[in-house]
Amino acid sequence: MVINTTKPRLIILSDLWGRKKSFWIEYYRSLLENEFTIKYYDCCELANLDTTEYTAEHLHWQFLNGGIEKAVENLRQLEKGEIDVLAFSIGGVVAWKACLKGLKAKSIFALSSTRLRNEVEKPEGVIKLFYGENDESQPNNQWFQDIKIERQIVKDEGHEFYQKLEFAKRISKLLVIEKLKF
Repeated sequence: MVINTTKPRLIILSDLWGRKKSFWIEYYRSLLENEFTIKYYDCCELANLDTTEYTAEHLHWQFLNGGIEKAVENLRQLEKGEIDVLAFSIGGVVAWKACLKGLKAKSIFALSSTRLRNEVEKPEGVIKLFYGENDESQPNNQWFQDIKIERQIVKDEGHEFYQKLEFAKRISKLLVIEKLKF
């Protein structure tokens, strides 16, 4: 009997802020590194954004004006094999769109990916979506019905709930449980 000891590959896609404001990403990396081979991608870098004006408005504008598409194409060029995805905010949209264009993801765990509300097609694989209860930009109930996906609501939290250690622990545990199903 041959036992496969190779860890599955997990890519982590940053939120809008990328590496510069992602100290919290270490929560996830440290919780998941024993179970996965991890590769972190800064979505600002994937999209080739100009970060000299480092404001939410400027970064959003760039993502919405070609940056998302650029990030999708760059990610597809970088990732050829089968992966699992953990994505935050804008990273969830990048992962979703990349999967629709051929990225081979067994699963997508997307947290606070509010821009998914504009998507009308769903990628293959396991999809888990998490939103803070108070995140006013999350997709509406009709979108979830139309796309046929359930969401997990994090009570009394807003858009950036994923930056807290307690939620990193919960999400990481769910990701490991999902990995065991494959």
